Amino acid sequence: MPSVAVKLYSVFFKLLLKHRLQNRIQSPNDDSNNNPFGVTSRLEESIATANPSFTDGVATKDIHIDSITSLSIRIFLPDTCLISPDSDHKSHSATVRARSAMRQSEPDLGSLLKDPNQPLVRRNSYGTQTPGNGMAIGDARIRNSYGIGADDSNTKSDNGVYRGYAPSVSHCRKLPVILQFHGGGFVSGSCDSVANDFFCRRIAKLCDVIVLAVGYRLAPENRYPAAFEDGLKVLHWLAKQANLAECSKSLGSQRGGGVELKKADFQRHVADAFGASMVEPWLAAHGDPSRCVLLGVSCGANIADYVARKSVDGGKHLDPVKVVAQVLMYPFFIGSVQTHSEIKLANSYFYDKTMCLLAWKLFLPEEEFSLDHPAANPLVPDRGPALKLMPPTLSIVAEHDWMRDRAIAYSEELRKVNVDAPVLEYKDAVHEFATLDMLLKTPQAQACAEDIAIWVKKYISLRGHEFSY
Repeated sequence: MPSVAVKLYSVFFKLLLKHRLQNRIQSPNDDSNNNPFGVTSRLEESIATANPSFTDGVATKDIHIDSITSLSIRIFLPDTCLISPDSDHKSHSATVRARSAMRQSEPDLGSLLKDPNQPLVRRNSYGTQTPGNGMAIGDARIRNSYGIGADDSNTKSDNGVYRGYAPSVSHCRKLPVILQFHGGGFVSGSCDSVANDFFCRRIAKLCDVIVLAVGYRLAPENRYPAAFEDGLKVLHWLAKQANLAECSKSLGSQRGGGVELKKADFQRHVADAFGASMVEPWLAAHGDPSRCVLLGVSCGANIADYVARKSVDGGKHLDPVKVVAQVLMYPFFIGSVQTHSEIKLANSYFYDKTMCLLAWKLFLPEEEFSLDHPAANPLVPDRGPALKLMPPTLSIVAEHDWMRDRAIAYSEELRKVNVDAPVLEYKDAVHEFATLDMLLKTPQAQACAEDIAIWVKKYISLRGHEFSY
């Protein structure tokens, strides 16, 4: 059973959530339901400031993709991107020893999450570790803690302070990309909240990937399908970024002699101007969109599954982006015919049946409200492409989550058509046990992130399926 502290916090959480949801109920004639301008965070949420340096092993940056809808993403870039793929064995071994000796703990979440007895997070051994003197280990150049060479003076401001990591042409290790969709019942949460920032940093380190946390629009200001459209828009934006980066690269390539050299100079000028305004440099230098994974938390799992289905429909229109797998963490699935867990655990911890129904009423338009809506029930007929076309899908479920049976049933249907769709069930766990603020530093949350990393690496590895789960 969950601990007494979890039970008490659950009671407080549900009382506060119920109050907030009831305050957000809009009248049927309220025009705010059709407002194109998005709300992507709430005033009551604690926000983590973006940090474009590698001070804790992961650099972060916020980008607004669509100024009209306020759609934004936060990029999480691990410092392993600084290692050159051609590094010799000795340098790599030195890096491994240095990182083992100098491993640091994860960023603090504030007094709520402080736990001096919490063990350090297990880190991979691919990237450079930056000691206190600013020298990077296992690198041919002298680099500071921002990943910037000592001669990269153009990255400094007037007062000499570094503005953050700027990719170097000689250090372009490509990393897979994970699109992450936060939870919150479609009505709360944000891509830059303290809890989500902590979770995405953990995933970026353990999986050795670039994480794009999506700040989709929230209900009731923007009801269905706003959040789903935002998720798909980010996938198309990622494809556009990859194509723009390749175009900029080809335009800026060297040519030899005479007129061709002048033409190359002109093209490089165009490419520089083009890239400066259009291409995201971190993704251009380090992103590998051909190894893209979707990761959804709670209601974010519903969005991830929708984006996965649309990626199947999109096919070559999304080139070079390829969704190779998806992870659904305690998805927000529901249906009109109750399952065993929905009957037995109707009053479960944190998100119970009453809260979920209220969230769905806030999210779905009144004229479309149905527990068998395609956004809510993954097994309704004519929901999208055939299940056999879906990417490999890992489902995370909690023993004390009233929605668990629905996720298990979905995985069973995927396995029937030979889709790799394992289910990892965590005993004595509650909904959002690996992503909720007060539970993030528990051993169970850490174990869940490590399990996700092991499974995901099957599909993002360039060497084949040498990992198992």
